[in-house]
Amino acid sequence: MQSIPVDTARLGVLRCAIPPEAKISNSETGEVKKDRDGNTVYTVAVLVRQDGRRISVIEIAVSGEPKGLEEGQIVKVTGLTAFAWAMGDRHGVSFRADTITPMPGTTAPQTARVEKTGGGA
Repeated sequence: MQSIPVDTARLGVLRCAIPPEAKISNSETGEVKKDRDGNTVYTVAVLVRQDGRRISVIEIAVSGEPKGLEEGQIVKVTGLTAFAWAMGDRHGVSFRADTITPMPGTTAPQTARVEKTGGGA
């Protein structure tokens, strides 16, 4: 498997799409994936917005639970590495990072709340 360091400064805005979830290594038993040191591996879905309207979603694995991440929040990804993989006819790229943290001073956008009102009397 080839390891490729990724320059996150060139990726544009990174936002949390789905907060951290423990990565499952065996779907039949529900076994949670652990790293070499026994830490739980988490997956965070991150929106990558480059020039204009082009948006991609990547899932990034990270050891230990990232704290304070909320959906829609701008995040900082440190030590991002891409791994090209192939298994039989299947192939792709997976991502791993040292840390994923919320950017200081940023919060998740608030969704507008729409209240229904009853019709006329």
